[in-house]
Amino acid sequence: MKQILAFLMLAFLVSCASEEPKEETKPVKEEVLVEVKDGIYYEWYPGKKQLKYKGGQDKDKKRDGVWTFYSETGDELSVTVYEHGSREGFTVVKYPSGVVHYRGEYHKDQMVGVWTTFDPKGKVESEKDWGYPAE
Repeated sequence: MKQILAFLMLAFLVSCASEEPKEETKPVKEEVLVEVKDGIYYEWYPGKKQLKYKGGQDKDKKRDGVWTFYSETGDELSVTVYEHGSREGFTVVKYPSGVVHYRGEYHKDQMVGVWTTFDPKGKVESEKDWGYPAE
């Protein structure tokens, strides 16, 4: 009799332990972090409190015009000019402190002219002349 009672208690405990309370699962609303308004592309960091990218788009949704990249704290980290998806024109990239890291120019997505790199204190580290392609 003790064995049957022990068996029943063990079975009861096992059945109780295996049942987990069921939580209602609510559908998670997906956060929309990308918007395009009047040909301007906006991309946000999660939480949508801080802009990540902003720039123009052409009719094929390729980067076109000035594009700016921001840190999660809102600091401008880079600015690059695009023409129909290719880098075309001036670019500047900054350290998180705001000091320019490097700057230069693109033509048809290739580095051209003099590019200058700076140390975190703003002192010139190097300059390189990429020349210009013959057209």
